[in-house]
Amino acid sequence: MHLPDGGPVARRWTHKRWVIAMVRDEMARVMHAVVWCAETDRVRDVANALGAAGLSCALVSTRDGIGIVTDHDFRRRVGTGRIGVDAPIGALATVPAVTIAEDATRTAGLLRMAEHGVHHLLVVDQDNRPSGVVRVADLAEADARDPLLIREAIEEADDLNQLAEASRRLPTTLVELSDDGVGAAHIGALQASMVDAIVRRALRLRRDPVLDTVPLAWVVLGSLARREPLPLSDVDTALVWADRPAASGGEPVAPDAVRAAARRILDDLRRCGLTQCADGANADNPTFSRSRTEWITAECGWQRDPTQVNALLLSAMVADSRPLTNPALGRSLTETIRSHTRTKWYLRALLDEALQWKPPVGLVRDFVVHHRGEHRGQLDLKAGGLVPVVGLARWIAIVAGDAGGTTIERLRRGAALGLLTADEADTLAGGFDSIYSLLQRHELKAIRSGATPTTFIAPGPLDLLTRRHLRETFRAVAHVQTRVDRDWTRRLPD
Repeated sequence: MHLPDGGPVARRWTHKRWVIAMVRDEMARVMHAVVWCAETDRVRDVANALGAAGLSCALVSTRDGIGIVTDHDFRRRVGTGRIGVDAPIGALATVPAVTIAEDATRTAGLLRMAEHGVHHLLVVDQDNRPSGVVRVADLAEADARDPLLIREAIEEADDLNQLAEASRRLPTTLVELSDDGVGAAHIGALQASMVDAIVRRALRLRRDPVLDTVPLAWVVLGSLARREPLPLSDVDTALVWADRPAASGGEPVAPDAVRAAARRILDDLRRCGLTQCADGANADNPTFSRSRTEWITAECGWQRDPTQVNALLLSAMVADSRPLTNPALGRSLTETIRSHTRTKWYLRALLDEALQWKPPVGLVRDFVVHHRGEHRGQLDLKAGGLVPVVGLARWIAIVAGDAGGTTIERLRRGAALGLLTADEADTLAGGFDSIYSLLQRHELKAIRSGATPTTFIAPGPLDLLTRRHLRETFRAVAHVQTRVDRDWTRRLPD
C-alpha cells in the first residue's frame, strides 16, 4: 500500500502492524470478479471454470441464498474423496456466504474474516447486491494477520495442547488490536468469535462418549452470548438436552453423566485460559443443565411467580443465551420469552431487577466511590456503568419477545417499538459504547503490564475531559432509568 509521502498520516501509522487497516481503502478497490454457478452444476465443471479464470472461489446461487465454494473446500472435501467430482456443487458450498459492504475498510474485512473463520468475503453494494469477492491475501500482509492465524490454529489443533497454545495468544492479540486503534466493539466481537471457536474445537477434540451420543446443545450466556465480552470475562455456559437423554442405541443416559462429561470439557477450557463463572453459571451445574422440557417448565414458573428464589436472575441469564451447537435445541432457552402469557407483574419485577443497578454519580457533582476495602476510592465501571444499560436493554428484549442481538441492537429495537424514545436509545447506546471502551482499555492496559485486570477504576487519574464525560454519561443513564420507571406501562406494546 502506498501512503502519502511525508505528512502526519504516514508518520503516525507507518510503524503500525495494522497500518493498511487504518487507511480508507475500501473493498471495492481490491475485490475480484465473480464466477457464478448453479447449485446443480457438477463439481468438476466449477473447478475447471475457476482454473480458467484464475480465481480461488465461486459463488453458488441456491434456493436458500448465495453460497460460496473455495479452493479450500475443494482440497478438504473433494481432494480427500468425501465428495465426488460429479456431485452437485451445492453439496460443497457454504450457505450463506459471509458478506461485507463495498465501502468497508480493510480493518473491517480482516476482522470479519477472523470472526467467521473464513478467507473470502462476498462484497455487496448499497442495495445488498453482490459486486465481487475479496480474499485474505488482498487485505493483509503476513505480519498483520494474527487474528486469522490464531483462528486457523484453533480450528486446526490436533490435540488439547495445541488448542491451549493457540488460545493463549488471544489476550496479547487483543492488546495489539487496541494499540492499533481497532474499535472496542470490533475487538469484543472478535473475542467472542474466538471463544466460540475454542469451545467448539474443545468439544470435537474431547470426543466424549456421552456428549457425542446424547442430543444436546452447548450454550453460552451473558456478555459472551451478546458478543460483547471484556478481555478476561468469565465464560458462562449452559446445557440443553433432548427430553430423554439417550445414547444412539436408545439406552437412557443419566443427567449426572452428562454433567460429568460437561465438567471434563470445562476443565479443558480452563487449560485453554478460559475462566468458568465463579458464581456457578456453568454447564455442569444442575441449575444450568436441564432437559428442554425442564428448562421451559422452569421458565414458565418464573413468569408465573417472579418472587421465587433467583427467578428474575435466571430469567435475565436465559435472555442472554446463544447456542454454539445444535441451535434448534439450544433456542429452547428463549422460547418462552416470546410467550404471550407474561404478566405486567412479571415485567415490572424484571424492570425493578434492572433498575436496582444505579450509575455511581452523586446528587451534586462527585462520583459515588467505594469507601472501604481494597477498592476504596474506586468506581466499579461494570456494575455502575455497563450493567444499568445492559439491564434495560435486556428488559426491552424480553418485552419485545426477541432476545437476539447486542445491547446496542436491543436499544435500537426498543426505540423502533416505542419502548424508548430515539433520544433515550441514543443516550443509552452512547453511554454503553463509551463505558465499554473505557473498561476494555483499562483491562487491556492491565494485561499489557502483567497486572490483574479488574472492573474497578480510580477516577482521580483520569484526565479532566474523560472524568467529565463519564460523570455526564452516568447522569444521563440515570435520567433515562427514572423516565422508564415512571411511565413504563405507557410504553408497552398493545
